Amino acid sequence: MTVGSTPSRAVVVGTGSRAQMFTEALARRPRLRVAALCDPNPVRIAHHQRLLKEAGEPEAAAWSPEEFERRLRADDIQEVVVTCVDALHDAYIVPALRAGCRVVTEKPMTTDAAKCRRILETVRETGNHLAVAFNYRFNPVHEEVHRQLSGGAIGEVLSVHFEWLLDTRHGADYFRRWHREKEHSGGLMVHKSSHHFDLVNWWLGARPEEVFGYGRLGFYGRAAGERSGYRREYERAHGAAAAKDDPFALELAENDAMRSLYLDAEGADGYHRDRNVFGDGITIEDDMALLVRYDTGATMTYHLTAYSPWEGYRVMFNGTRGRLELEVEESAWQPPLLGTASGRGTIHGDRALANAGGPRLGLRPLWEPPREVELPAFDHAGHGGGDERMLDVLYGPVDPAAATEAAAVDASDASRRRATEEDGALALVTGLAANQSFVSGRPVATADVVTP
Repeated sequence: MTVGSTPSRAVVVGTGSRAQMFTEALARRPRLRVAALCDPNPVRIAHHQRLLKEAGEPEAAAWSPEEFERRLRADDIQEVVVTCVDALHDAYIVPALRAGCRVVTEKPMTTDAAKCRRILETVRETGNHLAVAFNYRFNPVHEEVHRQLSGGAIGEVLSVHFEWLLDTRHGADYFRRWHREKEHSGGLMVHKSSHHFDLVNWWLGARPEEVFGYGRLGFYGRAAGERSGYRREYERAHGAAAAKDDPFALELAENDAMRSLYLDAEGADGYHRDRNVFGDGITIEDDMALLVRYDTGATMTYHLTAYSPWEGYRVMFNGTRGRLELEVEESAWQPPLLGTASGRGTIHGDRALANAGGPRLGLRPLWEPPREVELPAFDHAGHGGGDERMLDVLYGPVDPAAATEAAAVDASDASRRRATEEDGALALVTGLAANQSFVSGRPVATADVVTP
């Protein structure tokens, strides 16, 4: 920040675990200031106030959700970060765009077609765009895949086979918290898979046109837990004797950040972060298979498993000149009762998974021996390094004066990966069409859901 300049004033909406990354990132950048924190829970706001204090920043104003729209202008806010419950994103994105703020929203952009149309219409009316935090675009391994494909390494891509595996540590976590209710998260096809659908859209330079799929709740939930024998009789883990040695239980009291953000905050809103994954009221699927057709003519088979013994993903691209194969092993296996090592996400937070493996990218050209593609240094923490690189593009480096020429070039190149509201809608529409197909048993045209 130059002498005499005034930092841009930001508000962080939603002060859960993921929001910590944004609060701390803004606090580390001199040209930005967290001027306000907006959340219905004052205990969680207090946790973020402590993060600001630790960063040497002044205390932020505490807003209730009802105050948000009025105080945007009254408090002269220029930057808005939306990290609240997915189904509420549009309630903050729309007024922030209308107030002329620069808006960054966590993925997914929203959770249904009507809310998506509302956001897109507001962008058209105001001319003010927003960025969607698809951090996987900034993962160096994924950028190398993009370079290989866009450089013609396998010619025209005709088909994609994509398998994503969430292990029983990470996958189970979606079934303990609000994500287990589709009305709040849109289900894993929207909340989780929007990451993956965005990657494929970006990798192929394509738009999804038709989706067919099957989805079921086959591992988690009461019925499945009783069938498998995994269910134990408790509603939530804290204070439950039956949860003490349950490998599917989360003990909030073990971790300072989780205790502060959730256990200590229960008195303000009654939210339980540690519910039984084999309990009642789960309305999302845990096993999903899709077939997607794109406007380029390419097709994708996609499978998301939320109860795997190992964590990672495989993506294979078949083209007119060969095949590209990516495998990333984020965890070879998970021991039971590992404990909660981080309060910034059970997986992909500030620490890598236990027993983390590595990435491999193989190129198999026609009529040539297969070869390994050299990959940059890889760290599983922070979404493979994507979080920090995304933050640098969205908000600038922490210390611009210390940025090297190479870093500046990298940031410039990465800026072309920044996802807009159109990208957010294109990732969302595949998940929404999948959810419709699960119910109808028929293919769904994305144009009949929403048109970005």
